[in-house]
Amino acid sequence: MTNPRRIGYIRVSTRAQTPDRQIEALRAECDELNIEYVSAVADARPVFDNVIISLQPGDSFVVMDLDRAFRSSIDAILTAEHLRQINVTFRILSMAIDTSTPEGELYYTIVAGYAQFERRIISRRTKEGLAAARARGVVLGRRPKLTETQIRAAHSETRTRPCAEVAQSYGVSRPTLQRAFRRLGLIV
Repeated sequence: MTNPRRIGYIRVSTRAQTPDRQIEALRAECDELNIEYVSAVADARPVFDNVIISLQPGDSFVVMDLDRAFRSSIDAILTAEHLRQINVTFRILSMAIDTSTPEGELYYTIVAGYAQFERRIISRRTKEGLAAARARGVVLGRRPKLTETQIRAAHSETRTRPCAEVAQSYGVSRPTLQRAFRRLGLIV
């Protein structure tokens, strides 16, 4: 039998977010850190799946927070049960939970349900806030790279020059320029 390992799993939703807080917390507790840049609700989480598959009896699976590893309370409970069946301990650093006891299992189940509830409330509030902003006339999303005047001028230039060349002169890609044309109803 190999020596038990302490395997850390870190997840952030996008590359724009930093995993530093999780790295700092897990570095002292783990022999190995695995970082994944994917939304919790993504269909595929290859790093998470590979970590779970690689765990051996006696190993420890360590995460900073419950919501960093699981999509839902059901996912959390099923994974904890799987880990228990293969004799892998499971630790959540932000909570003192020992899922090997009946009391710890109950507490973990309650916390997992609350985490899912909290995620759904945040999602609902975000959607409500975006809808309210749209109703006030706020334009959401990234600002267009080109103004309407620039788009119309670029469209005129495509009559005598290739679209890719015109796009480059405006500092955008050809597909971006073509989408801008379509947005204004100009023939590409």
